[in-house]
Amino acid sequence: MFRFANPEYLNLLYLLPLVIVLVWFLNRQRKVLLKKFADSDLHNTLFPMDSSTKRWMKFVLILIAYTCLVFAAANPQVGTKMQEVKQTGIDVFILLDVSYSMNAEDIKPSRLDKAKYQISNLINKLQGDRIGLIIFAGQAYVQIPLTTDYSAANLFLSAVDVNSVPSQGTAIASAINLAVNSFDSLATDKVIIAITDGEDHEGDIIEAVDNAVSQKMKIYAIGLGSSGGVPIPIYNKYGQSIGFKKDNQGNTVLTRLDEETLKKIALEGNGKYFRGTNYEDYLDQIYTELSELEQAEFGIKKVTDYEDRFYYFLIPAIILLVIEFFISEKKSPLYARINKKLGLEQ
Repeated sequence: MFRFANPEYLNLLYLLPLVIVLVWFLNRQRKVLLKKFADSDLHNTLFPMDSSTKRWMKFVLILIAYTCLVFAAANPQVGTKMQEVKQTGIDVFILLDVSYSMNAEDIKPSRLDKAKYQISNLINKLQGDRIGLIIFAGQAYVQIPLTTDYSAANLFLSAVDVNSVPSQGTAIASAINLAVNSFDSLATDKVIIAITDGEDHEGDIIEAVDNAVSQKMKIYAIGLGSSGGVPIPIYNKYGQSIGFKKDNQGNTVLTRLDEETLKKIALEGNGKYFRGTNYEDYLDQIYTELSELEQAEFGIKKVTDYEDRFYYFLIPAIILLVIEFFISEKKSPLYARINKKLGLEQ
């Protein structure tokens, strides 16, 4: 099997036609200027050692060397063998609150942005574990099913905002039930991590937690926000602040962290509760604790062992550049004498 480790570098090849046209244009302009400077019949007298053939030869060598360097940078690889690797780990579903209250800025830059940043950091540290993401407000949706494709997980996470769920609220119970039903039947340790301010929760949370615990799942909770209450900023489509959320009477709405509910969820779910701050990354602490759990096998992945072959292009590029360096644009004395006798031009 063959592939390029860094295929994005191949886009540099698109510069080749542009360079060729540019050099052709500059050479044409050079000839025009020379004709203005002196009659064509005088060029051989004024520039007896000038060799257009060598000049073009040097240019062709540079083009070939450049092409080789681009292929070397793209790092061609050849698959030498196929092997099967057992996939082991734990399964984690993160429940992320995307209600409007998560726009509050008592956690910088905002509750939601802080949560997304920590989730992204966790995804970048994962090695073999499967992760999924459920977003919820008035309803709960699976944003990322269980996966080990961490790049795709980060991509989908970046698209999450308070407009990702149409109905507002804090359906924690619905999110927990959805997570329970979204785990597969593989014998892996299953963990649910809820990141929310816990405010205005809906549904029977304890019943949902008991259902998860009965299926040997653990539930952790991270509470974001302050218990004193802060306003919820509103932004226009350009990201500019246009005020704060108000109720039907025109009063500014304050959002408060409901710690009691989240502590109860963690206690009943055999997990732990963490109070989110601007400085601590409790999601990382939870994962460190989870990494001590027994890693169960959940699949077999076929992996191709690739070997680099960039030097197949790098070495010729270096040789061509060295040759180009030692080629003079002047005519060789021997050929100059021969051409002079024959009346030819090199």
